[in-house]
Amino acid sequence: MSCKKTKAWQEPSMNRLRDMRILTESWIGAALLVLAGCATHLEFPPMGTPLAASAKLETSSTLKDLTLRYTNTCGQLQEVPLGERLQDALQQGLHRTFDRVIVDGGETTGPPDHVVQVDLVDSAFDLNKEALYDRAPAVIHLNAIARVYDRTGTLLRQTDIAVSRQERLRLEQISKNCDYIIDPFIQDTSIDFATRVALTAKQVAGSYDSLSSTESTTPLPGTLAVAPALSPTPADQPNGPAASSTLRFKALLLDENSDLLLEGGEHIRVRVDIVNTGSTLVEQASASLSGTRLALEHFPTTVLRIPPLQPGQTRSLEFVATLPLLAQPEPAEIRVIVEEHSGAAAPPQTLSFTIAPTGTRGDDVDQVSPQALPVQSSDTSVIAIGLSSTLTQQIPSRKHAAHDAETVAKYFQTLGGVPSSNIALLTDRKATSAQIEKTLREWLPTRSTKDGVVIIYFSGQAMVSPRGEVFLVPYDGTKTPTSLYRLSALESVLAKLNPRQAILIFDGKTAAIIDQTKTPATPRWDLDGENTIRMIAVEGLATGIDDDNHRHGLFTYYLLRGLRGEADTNRDGKITLGEVSGFVRQKVAWASKSQFNATQRPQMIPLLKPDDKAADLVLTTLPSLAASETP
Repeated sequence: MSCKKTKAWQEPSMNRLRDMRILTESWIGAALLVLAGCATHLEFPPMGTPLAASAKLETSSTLKDLTLRYTNTCGQLQEVPLGERLQDALQQGLHRTFDRVIVDGGETTGPPDHVVQVDLVDSAFDLNKEALYDRAPAVIHLNAIARVYDRTGTLLRQTDIAVSRQERLRLEQISKNCDYIIDPFIQDTSIDFATRVALTAKQVAGSYDSLSSTESTTPLPGTLAVAPALSPTPADQPNGPAASSTLRFKALLLDENSDLLLEGGEHIRVRVDIVNTGSTLVEQASASLSGTRLALEHFPTTVLRIPPLQPGQTRSLEFVATLPLLAQPEPAEIRVIVEEHSGAAAPPQTLSFTIAPTGTRGDDVDQVSPQALPVQSSDTSVIAIGLSSTLTQQIPSRKHAAHDAETVAKYFQTLGGVPSSNIALLTDRKATSAQIEKTLREWLPTRSTKDGVVIIYFSGQAMVSPRGEVFLVPYDGTKTPTSLYRLSALESVLAKLNPRQAILIFDGKTAAIIDQTKTPATPRWDLDGENTIRMIAVEGLATGIDDDNHRHGLFTYYLLRGLRGEADTNRDGKITLGEVSGFVRQKVAWASKSQFNATQRPQMIPLLKPDDKAADLVLTTLPSLAASETP
C-alpha cells in the first residue's frame, strides 16, 4: 500500500497526482474550446501522448444492451441503441489514452497492462413532448462504476461515473416531421461519459506507471463540472497581490432565444473575448468560471486554456451549459477570471442574472430584450404595414396584422440596430392608399441610399387580377382595382431608388379580385431587379394561418423566432437573410401540418443559393448580458 511508503516517496507522489489532476481538468476544458461561430457539440479533449501501455475494455451486459425508448409525435415507438454508442465512445476514449487497445477476438501477445471495467448501475431518460411546439426538453441520467486493474488483476481505482445531460430537442424538418433530432444529444452524452472514464484510466495508469504503485490514494472527482482555474499552486505563487496581466477581456452571457430571460432547460453561452494588449507573446493563460454552484455544476467544464496570443491578437472562447430545471426563480452569479500561468490576472468580471422557472414566458415572441443594440444599420430603412381592419366590410380583416407589423418594426429596431428615424409604421387607419404612396415616394427616398437596404413588410390582404397582377389592400381599399395599391407601383419606387438590397415580406391572404369560374391566375410576385427578394407567406391563392395562441400570423410568428436567434444555424450571433428564409419555410410547413392540420408553404422568390450575396445579409444581431468588472 502507498501509505507504507517513506515520506520521500509520498511527497513527489502527491505532487505528481496534483499535477495530473490539473492536466486532467485542462484536457476536459480543451474539449469545449470554440471560436466564435463554431459548433458547440462536445468532442473528445486532447489527451496528449498516449501512454506506452496496453489496455482492454470490459463492459457489463446492462451497458451494452442499454436502449432508449420513446414515442414520436406520430405515435410511433422509437428505439435508440445507446449502449452501442457508449461502447463505441469508450473504445475511442481508450485509443486516445493508451497506445494499444486489446479488443475481444483480436490478436494478443499476453495479458493487457490494464483492464478498464465499466458497469452500468442505473439510467433514466425522459422526453417531454408536451412542450411548446418543436422544442421538447429531454434528460438523460447515467450512473456507472469504472474500475481500473493492473495486469495482475489488482484493483487500482474504483470511481463513480455520473452523467446528467439536458437538451431541448427539435423536430426533424424532413419527411413527416414526426421524430426529434436526437442524435447530437446522444453523441454528446456518449462522449461526456467516455471522456470521464478515459481520463480516470489515464490518471490511474499514468500514476501507476510512473510511481510503480499498485493503488492511488487520491480519487478523481466524479464530475466534469469541478475544474479550478489553471493557476500556479500556492507554493509557487509570490507573496502579495497578483500582478496585472496584459490580457484584457469582455464577458457576455447569451441565451437560446435572445430574450435575456434565462429559463431552466435553456442553453446559455458565456462568451469571453480576449485581447493581448501587451508587447510580448502570452503563451500560457486560461479563462475560468466560479460563482453560484447551481449554475456552475451544469457546465461540462469551468476552465478553458487560451491559445497563445501575439501582441494585439484576439481570441474568443465559449463555455456552454444547459440551465437546471427549477420550480422557483433562483439568483445566480458567474465570475469570469482570465489569468496567466505566472499568476498575473486581468480584472475579473461578474455576470449576475436570475434563472427563471421553465415556461415562465414560454416562447412568447412579443418579449423582446429591452437592451437595444447600438445603431449599426443606419443604411437600412424599414416600412412595416399591418391591417387588422379596413374601412368597408367588403374585405375580411386579419386580426393580428397590426400587431404583426408593430412587432416586426420593434425587432428591426431592437435586434437589427435600425434607427427609429429609419422605420415607418403604418397600421389600420394610418395605412390608407394615399399614406402608403406618400411613405414610399416621399419618406423612403430621404432615408434610402444606393448602398442601403430597404425592407418592406406587409401583413393583410392581397388581391389578384385574372392576369395575375398583385394589388395590396390598404385601409380604404375595396374590390375595385383603382382603390388598391399595385405591386407594380412598389416596383417602380424600388427601381428608382436602386438600393443595394430590397426585401418584400408578405403575410396574409391572397384572393381573386373577381369570382372566377375558370382556373384562377397565379399571383405574379416577381419584381424586376436582381436586388429584390420576396418572402411570401403562401403559395397561389391561399390564406395564411392565424396563430391565435401567439397572437400573430403563423408566418410572422416564425419570422420573429428566426430573427431573435433560432435561425442562427452557425451560432455566430448574427442572423442572415439566408438563415431566416430557410428557417421560416421549414417551420411554417411543419407547424401548419402538425399544429393546425392544414398546409401552408411560404415562398422565397428567387430561391437563395448558398453563394448568393443576399444570403449573407445580416438582419439582426443577438443581444447579450454584459459582465460588470469586479473590484
